[in-house]
Amino acid sequence: MQDNGRINVSLCVIAFNEEDNIGNLFDNIIQQDYPHELVEIILVDGNSTDNTKSLMEQFKSSDNGFNCIKVLDNIKRIQSAGWNVAIKESSGDVIIRIDAHALIPSNFITENVQCIAEGECVCGGRRENIIKGDSFSKKVLLMAENSMFGSGVAKYRNSGKKQYVKTVAHACYKKEVFEKAGLFNEKLLRSEDNELHYRIRKNGYKICMSDKIYSQYQTRSNLKGMLKQKFGNGKWIGITTKLSPGIFSLYHYIPFVFVMVALACAALFGITFTGLIPNWLGLPFICGVGLYLLIDVLLTFKSCSDYKEWRALFVLPFLFPLLHFAYGFGTVWGFILSPFKRLKFNTNFEKVDE
Repeated sequence: MQDNGRINVSLCVIAFNEEDNIGNLFDNIIQQDYPHELVEIILVDGNSTDNTKSLMEQFKSSDNGFNCIKVLDNIKRIQSAGWNVAIKESSGDVIIRIDAHALIPSNFITENVQCIAEGECVCGGRRENIIKGDSFSKKVLLMAENSMFGSGVAKYRNSGKKQYVKTVAHACYKKEVFEKAGLFNEKLLRSEDNELHYRIRKNGYKICMSDKIYSQYQTRSNLKGMLKQKFGNGKWIGITTKLSPGIFSLYHYIPFVFVMVALACAALFGITFTGLIPNWLGLPFICGVGLYLLIDVLLTFKSCSDYKEWRALFVLPFLFPLLHFAYGFGTVWGFILSPFKRLKFNTNFEKVDE
């Protein structure tokens, strides 16, 4: 590793059909205050059917003083394979990963490099959700996504305090980390970050979340897309758990528990209604539902207060359970599918899991 003023950086972006978003990210990359001659840009396209790759080629041909700009293909199309293509082509001392629908401030590279120069091997920062458009429906979706009740309590979502964590978004790595812990597991269509960061921690590295690093992420802008995303995330929690339960934190399974309790309550209600079992046997489950509803209402009030959007009082209490059901049923489905998925850890830096 070189001194802080001469650390070479590989900034990696992979994309599939991101023509509506990637141009904004390119503008952010151009505005980076870290010396451009020390930065190589690696762009990986997953066989997009829109103008994403054309925009990448245009960016490559622009004169912005970067060390080099590479445009590569991800023939497998899935995200984990795309990141592996980028990592293996990287020549920098550190590798930074950015989603194509993310936005970064002008000091993003500088602050990541500074954190690495201070002795960290993996770092990242707080990631804020944003949404395109300012309609009421989109604002409500954003309120749900930014609430810890709607999107979880991962530290990178809700806290900017510097600390060691299990995972971060838009992470920066010393290249040696991949050489020791391996690349992304290409069997995973989701939760590949969690699995990789689990292996990184098992190999003795710490993941630092810095209070000086910040990025934004454009969330789904319609309910159907958000529910589909939640179901998919939940499904791959269930599938990936097969590798090792230690990959995830307990909060990842809360929607699964919520679905199980809801189903148990429905079953007990039906059985007690027939008189086959005493009513009091269903009391613990009913209390659980009551506690959930109380939290639902309280955190709805908090979100409405934070955003000064009181009309959402009539929407959020119903939206939160919808998101939890989508995620929870996804996890149930993932557990059902997991015996049929052949997964293994990918620890080979030179050859990724086929």
